[in-house]
Amino acid sequence: MDYQFKDIEKKWQQFWADNNTFAAKNDSDKPKYYVLDMFPYPSGAGLHVGHPLGYIASDIFARYKRLKGFNVLHPMGYDSFGLPAEQYAIQTGQHPSVTTEANIATYRRQLDQIGFSFDWSREVRTSSPGYYKWTQWIFMQLFNSWYNKDADKAESIAQLITHFESNGSAGINAVCDDETIAFTAAEWKAMTAHDQQAELLKYRLTYLRESTVNWCAALGTVLANDEVKDGFSERGGYPVEQKKMMQWSMRITAYAQRLLSGLDTIDWPEPLKEMQRNWIGKSVGASVKFPLEGAKNEDSGESFETAPRTADSASYIEVFTTRVDTIFGVSFMVIAPEHELVARLTTPGQQADIDNYIAQTKKKSELDRMADTKTVSGAFTGSYVTNPLNGVKIPVWIADYVLAGYGTGAVMAVPSGDQRDYLFAKHFDLPIIRIMDIQQMDTEADPTKDGKYVNSDFINGLGYKEATAAVIAKLEAMGLGKAKVNFRMRDAIFGRQRYWGEPVPVYFKDGLPYLIDESELPLVLPEIDKYLPTESGEPPLGRAADWKHLEGEYELSTMPGWAGSSWYWYRYMDAHNDADFASEETIKYWKDVDLYIGGSEHATGHLLYSRFWNKFLKDIGKVVEEEPFKKLINQGMIQGRSNFVYRLINDEGKGTNTFVSHGLIKDYKTSPLHVDVNIVDNEVLDTSKFKTWREDFADAEFILENGKYICGVEVEKMSKSKFNVVNPDDLIERYGADTLRMYEMFLGPLEQSKPWNTNGIEGVFKFLRKFWRLFHDADWNFAVSDAEPTKAELKALHKIIQKVEQDIERFSFNTSVSSFMIAVNELTDLKCNKRGILQDMVIILEPYAPHICEELWVLLGNEAGTISYAPYPKFNPAYLVEDEFSYPVSINGKMKTNISLSLSMDVKEIEEAILAHADVQKYLDGKAPKKVIVVKGRIVNLVV
Repeated sequence: MDYQFKDIEKKWQQFWADNNTFAAKNDSDKPKYYVLDMFPYPSGAGLHVGHPLGYIASDIFARYKRLKGFNVLHPMGYDSFGLPAEQYAIQTGQHPSVTTEANIATYRRQLDQIGFSFDWSREVRTSSPGYYKWTQWIFMQLFNSWYNKDADKAESIAQLITHFESNGSAGINAVCDDETIAFTAAEWKAMTAHDQQAELLKYRLTYLRESTVNWCAALGTVLANDEVKDGFSERGGYPVEQKKMMQWSMRITAYAQRLLSGLDTIDWPEPLKEMQRNWIGKSVGASVKFPLEGAKNEDSGESFETAPRTADSASYIEVFTTRVDTIFGVSFMVIAPEHELVARLTTPGQQADIDNYIAQTKKKSELDRMADTKTVSGAFTGSYVTNPLNGVKIPVWIADYVLAGYGTGAVMAVPSGDQRDYLFAKHFDLPIIRIMDIQQMDTEADPTKDGKYVNSDFINGLGYKEATAAVIAKLEAMGLGKAKVNFRMRDAIFGRQRYWGEPVPVYFKDGLPYLIDESELPLVLPEIDKYLPTESGEPPLGRAADWKHLEGEYELSTMPGWAGSSWYWYRYMDAHNDADFASEETIKYWKDVDLYIGGSEHATGHLLYSRFWNKFLKDIGKVVEEEPFKKLINQGMIQGRSNFVYRLINDEGKGTNTFVSHGLIKDYKTSPLHVDVNIVDNEVLDTSKFKTWREDFADAEFILENGKYICGVEVEKMSKSKFNVVNPDDLIERYGADTLRMYEMFLGPLEQSKPWNTNGIEGVFKFLRKFWRLFHDADWNFAVSDAEPTKAELKALHKIIQKVEQDIERFSFNTSVSSFMIAVNELTDLKCNKRGILQDMVIILEPYAPHICEELWVLLGNEAGTISYAPYPKFNPAYLVEDEFSYPVSINGKMKTNISLSLSMDVKEIEEAILAHADVQKYLDGKAPKKVIVVKGRIVNLVV
């Protein structure tokens, strides 16, 4: 039969499911290889053709590694907690789990029909209680840990308590809150249990703090910065304001240096590593305290780390600067509008200005504030600080370019050396002090480090290095500063005021959080009547009836979207373990992910949080590797290829129901409209389908060119609103999954973005049909010969063996597809139907087109399902050595034939062989040539 792809693909998909063909073993003698895709959120729309790109690439590699003798773990699951399902629940009342289950069914159907070799026996869903039990367990371990700077690792909070009981707070070098207090062992023991717990909370790796967040009242939740655009939620377009709330946070900052250093040990794309480096933002500089005007230096002689600092008691504003050498150029101080001291510093005369400015700032997200470098705005508080080194009064302003959560939420403004400060000073007519003898500041700030200092007290005449050292030494001697390494990265907010997420395993007693007992895990989401905040403004979980702990009230926030994805690769290793998130033996075997494929948009989210949790789990002895993902590839985006029709505009400027073909629009006044790409073939519109596409187009008329309506084309993001979404279901129905798999790879390099163009898919389908033809005779009967392959056939085979192996190893899948086409053309020309050639060809092609190869493998007499673990053919370079040459033979300058001869023959032997050849004798017709010209390895010419 001809290539019946529908029957073949359904048959083998069912076989793989029935036989668990791709189930990995946790105790194999084979070397392990762990291939992982970033698991999807199951949206209601299902997959479009852009989504499977990375999955196809990873599947090719996983199948290839099996052929190379590896025990391959290639699992799949669902990141199934998400905002869309909850929004749908709010609108319809349908429980998010019902929506999620239906969406997963759609995803599973689509994934199965593309032929992925996933080990579905290990499927995980982050919204399953059996899964989030362990997400909650990891949260509990973080709560019960602190970060010991001396050991440079997380340790049990029990060790910290033991130290406090023996030595008090002395000798503790921890990553902790600024407001920790100093105490002796006796003072610790004298504290109430409540006070001890309150102090310990300042050290825990997950803790409560008041944070400035993006609050969306309409959605009833806090949004991440990347979920806010121009002051509105990305989903729904609802207003977002800055608001202070008590939130759970995680001390990812404790791991800042390890996260930074670890980037040098992993094979990730350099642009993505640079994004993480910038996000972590390591800076070397100094911390400086600027005393509030009139305040005494109450911290003199007191430990810099343990000095008390609250809004009511603070006698200074602390800043971090990388240019402490410029301290004598400070002419004003800027603090964030949310800074804790704003209320205290605002004088009555400035209150209205400050209140108005804060109100305007709340409408902007932090990303918007950072991105807007052109607008200059601010408000004076009416108060001053003093320069700690010369006592000069410095006015304190608020401005939205300073963020409360970055550093200390305050900057010392040096307009002579910083452009943003320069513009601010110019705008508000504030002093600009020259501090370097070569500074040029006529039109912009000059941040030079060259030259000598002027107007700078005791560092006048010094160079940069000497001046910096001198200023730091002076500040340290005064107790008003010190050298410091700072990181831009902030602790991660760990909470959402939503329903559809992991419950936090915490209850509150006397205002403090306590962990539930591990035996109570999982803390399951309760049923609620509707999915909105309560009338009193509590999160939706506040609606749960009788949902209380025996000793207090449960936490009503749920975990953020990144919680379940920050450890999921370990659950795949041991998905059904009820006693642990994965057994010690299993983790020791699989260790880490060898290849991870996913989008670069997760650079400072999932990929950073996963590294953080992995390092913590290693600190507490639960995992063996410092980094979770050895190699990462960011697949490019498949962009939409939009089509347009052109509506004719009449003389009154109104649109008509007449549409002008693209090639004629220069002659008419028209307006472009997106049209469904699924009713366009090679830019030709199916006008009948267009009339039924939308009701208002039922009576559409067309101005055609050469009898056809030609659409316009533009490359855009694939989205429903542009009608350029191509559903893989439709393509699989028409061409088959193997064609789709190969075509997605054929579009271009994996890492690059490229436009989708269905027009070229026909060529890949024809290739697979041609490949099928190699195994069949003219009547489509299976016909494979056991004859010995020729040298030409072996050469064609071993070229493709080498090429595909090299391409897959460097993830150059698109060039492999081209090479397959060339190889099949060569074998077709050679009329090759030899088992010795075709069986190896089937194995080589199997990672790309598994269904057709499974079918041919069985037709060749092999056991069903064994191709997935067959050995990859070995490349033999000897078959590529050129020991023959096909000489073009000309008679009187006209090419007549080609004759293959050994390259070892000398000129005389070549001449004799050519003259004796039957084809040449036929052309000579008994005549003897007057002259024979032989150019060895190139040409033979006979003159008659």
